[in-house]
Amino acid sequence: MEFAKSLSGHDKNEIYLIKEKDEKFVYLVNGTTKPFAAPKKKSIKHIQLIKNIPIEVEKVLSGTVTDLEVKRAVKLYKSIIQ
Repeated sequence: MEFAKSLSGHDKNEIYLIKEKDEKFVYLVNGTTKPFAAPKKKSIKHIQLIKNIPIEVEKVLSGTVTDLEVKRAVKLYKSIIQ
């Protein structure tokens, strides 16, 4: 699982979980406004990958990942980095 930070657009500085990747785009979810059923399509050049994910956040995402777990992981990540 990878996290990304949006660098441009109306969602600038938002944290997302990357659901899928292809050559030019990533598909982002956050569990609330962008659920697994309708991920946000964003160009790779408009995001910054987050390499160092705390162990606590990885534990939330272990097993079957649902919108609720994604929401909890994003919230936990935001609270840890602040």
